[in-house]
Amino acid sequence: MGRVQHFEIRLSNSRVIYSPGEPLTGTVILRLAGALPYKAIKVNCFGSGGVSNKVNETSWNIEEQYFSSTLSLADKGTLNAGEHSFPFQFLLPASAPSSFEGPFGKVIHQVRAVIDTPRFSKDYKCSKVFYILAALNLNEIPGIEQPNVVSTTKKFSYKLVKTGNLTLSVTSDLKGYIVGQVINLHTDIMNKSGKDTAAVVASLIQKVAYKSKRSIYDLRTIAEVEGSAVKAWKHAEWKEQILVPALPQSLLQGCSLINIDYYIQVSIKNPDVVVTLPIYIGNIAVNREHLNPSSSVTENPSMLVPSAPPADEDTASGYHPMDNISIPTKCHSQQQHSPFSYAPGLSFQGNQTEPDSSGSPNHPTLCLSTGATVPYYAEGAVVPLSTAGSLILPPEYSTWGYPYEAPPSYEQSCSSANSSISNGN
Repeated sequence: MGRVQHFEIRLSNSRVIYSPGEPLTGTVILRLAGALPYKAIKVNCFGSGGVSNKVNETSWNIEEQYFSSTLSLADKGTLNAGEHSFPFQFLLPASAPSSFEGPFGKVIHQVRAVIDTPRFSKDYKCSKVFYILAALNLNEIPGIEQPNVVSTTKKFSYKLVKTGNLTLSVTSDLKGYIVGQVINLHTDIMNKSGKDTAAVVASLIQKVAYKSKRSIYDLRTIAEVEGSAVKAWKHAEWKEQILVPALPQSLLQGCSLINIDYYIQVSIKNPDVVVTLPIYIGNIAVNREHLNPSSSVTENPSMLVPSAPPADEDTASGYHPMDNISIPTKCHSQQQHSPFSYAPGLSFQGNQTEPDSSGSPNHPTLCLSTGATVPYYAEGAVVPLSTAGSLILPPEYSTWGYPYEAPPSYEQSCSSANSSISNGN
C-alpha cells in the first residue's frame, strides 16, 4: 500500500462547474502511513483542447492550451504520518472556453497535484476534472428576436408527361433558444400538382466541426417530428413544436479547434425538397419583453392561394382550385425531459461517469446529457430518463470517416432556395 494511503483534490463545497473569471478554491488532502520526504508539493490548474482523426482517441493530432497556472504548496521537507491538507486558489481566465466532449475531440479543464519526491523515489500524482460553462447571451446576437423564414419551390415531373410545383415555406418564432425552450414551427406546403407528396419531417440537427489537417463533421439528429403527406392540389398548414434538450451552446467561443452549429431542417422526400433554418442555442434567453407583437409567427403574406395553376403546368390538367387544409403530426422522436419547471438541466442517461456533486446544498444536481455535451445543473429532484431520440447520421457525413465534401454552410443552405426555384428534375 505504501506510505501514501490517500491522496486527492477536493474542490470547495463539492463544486464541479464554474464560469469564466470565477475563483476556483479547494484543498489537497494527503494521508500517510509513515514519514514521507519530498522536494516539493505543487498544484496545477489548466485547460486544454484537442482533436483527432479517429473516434474516441486518447492522443490528439492537434492540441491547444487555454491556460495553465501552478502553485507551490510546500517546499522541501518531510511529512509525518497522519493527515495533511493544503488549501489552494486559482482565478479562472475570462476567456476560458466551455467544457466539451465529443467523439473526435474535447475541451477539458483539470486541477492536478504532484508530490515531487527525492531521486529514485516514486512521485505521487492525482487530478480532479471540473467544468466551465461560459455564458452565451442570445440578446447580443443581432436579429435574434426576429422570426426565421425560409422558402423554396421545386418543379418536378410525374406520370411521365406532367409537371408540377411544390412550395415549402418554414417559419420559426425566433432565431435563438435555450435548453428547455420550445421551438415553434409554422410550415406551409403548396402542392400545385396532381400527385400526393411524401410525409413532411422537421428535425433539430447539431453539426460539430473538428478542425484537424482535414475537417471532420459530426451530424446528429437531436429531435424529429413527422407530419402527414399533402394531397394533390392542396395548400397545407402544419404547426409543430420541438423541445430543446440539454445541449452545449453554439459556437464554443474561445476554442479554435471545435465549432458547434444548430439548424432546423424541414424536408419532403417525394418530391425531394429541403429547407434549413440556422438557429443558436445559448444559455441566456431572448428577452421577449422587447419583442414587437408583429414579429411573432403569423400568416405569411407570401403564402397566397393561387386562383389557377402555374402557366407551365400541363394544360390538359385544367383548372384546379387549391384547398386549404391542416395536416396532423404522425409521430415524435424527441429526447424526453425531466418533469420539473426549470429545464437548463434536463437529465439523460449517458455513458460518462457523473462527478460527485453530493454534499453541496448550494448547487443543484449535476446532470449529463447525451451526445457531445457539457454538464448542466438541474434544480429539484432529478430522475435520469432514457432518451427516445435516435442518432441519425447521413452516410456521406458519418462519424466513422472523412466526408468527401463539407456540409453546406448556413448561408449556402438558405441561399439554395433561390437556385432551386428555377431547377427541375
